[in-house]
Amino acid sequence: MLKIKKLKVYLLLSTVAGLMSVGFEHSAVFSQSSPQANVRLTTEPPISQTIPFEAEASTPQKPVKLTLQAVDATGKPVENAKINLKIFTPPKNPWFTTDFPIVEGTKLLDIQAIAPQGQLQVQQILPIRGNYQLQVNVTPITPNAFTPIQQNLDLSVPENPVKYRNFAILAGILLIVGLGGGWVIGGRQETQPGEIAPQRVRLLLSSATVVAIIALLAINLSSEIAQSQTSHGEHHHHTSAAEPETDNYDIVKQQGLQVQLLGDASATVGETDKLQVQVVDEKTQQPVSDVLLNIKTKSLEDGWVPFAYQGIPDATGKLTWEQQFFDGAPHNVLVEVSPQPNASRQFSPLRVQKNVDVEGVAPPVSIRLIVLAYLTGIIIIGLLVGLQLRRQLSLQR
Repeated sequence: MLKIKKLKVYLLLSTVAGLMSVGFEHSAVFSQSSPQANVRLTTEPPISQTIPFEAEASTPQKPVKLTLQAVDATGKPVENAKINLKIFTPPKNPWFTTDFPIVEGTKLLDIQAIAPQGQLQVQQILPIRGNYQLQVNVTPITPNAFTPIQQNLDLSVPENPVKYRNFAILAGILLIVGLGGGWVIGGRQETQPGEIAPQRVRLLLSSATVVAIIALLAINLSSEIAQSQTSHGEHHHHTSAAEPETDNYDIVKQQGLQVQLLGDASATVGETDKLQVQVVDEKTQQPVSDVLLNIKTKSLEDGWVPFAYQGIPDATGKLTWEQQFFDGAPHNVLVEVSPQPNASRQFSPLRVQKNVDVEGVAPPVSIRLIVLAYLTGIIIIGLLVGLQLRRQLSLQR
């Protein structure tokens, strides 16, 4: 009888332990599969239809609209948040460089924005192909209102198909040149007394030497030409800036408000330029935050817009951001301040602007030499193929 009672107790304990283990497993699975607060990214147009910036595009390019929406664990948008967005360009790859090698592996944008509905929307041109990294940090304006969100997002921009077509055409031309050279060299050539090589071969080698010298000169002088063009553009910009309609007015005092745009008047490709707009009451010098800020950066040479944003300042009446001017052309930063629809203070829109001179940076010589080596390699491949074909034809005869 005692043994039966012990057996029943043992079975009961085993059953309880089994149920507890099953419960723990289910709770673990539930905790792992339960939704988490996150940031959702959408682009317009879709990223698959986006191409990198084309410096000599026939039609003005529009920036990509990036929309970030922070949601809680239930999928509901968070409210009264501060969103910090940092965009980093694809990493450097000297063996397969892009149109803007200096921009590779650098910070493109850094903005700290107030998001009453947990949403941040910016317009940004993505200058090169590859995988961009977006670092997003969402924190509550009111402490402990929600759990802060930190998330890294990837954005893959495909290459413009026209670039592949143009490269294929260039490679085909170089390959044909190499084939022709190999065919000529591989033929029967009579060497005259005192000559090192036949006349056709010497002419071909001399032509190749001249082409190589011209190519090297072009590579070495390209940076100087680009620099002189940049200087000419800056000189033209300074000349036009002396005219009244393009004067900088980075501070405006009107209608009881003081709006000021702060930041450096010069920038360098590959580095970000820190900018800040501040709105205060002209009399009391107290910050004004119930306004709308419409920011737009425009190239002074071609008129395209690399960056645009519309939002509100923080409690101190400030909005701070860093952006990179990646193409080396002078830009104009324009900020329009207007009242919010339900604000007690109503006024006509005010504008401040600042012209930024951008210093271009020539690609490193190593990258240009790598490109030259690729092109030379294509010619050599064609040369070897031409030699082999000519020799096989000679053996068949």
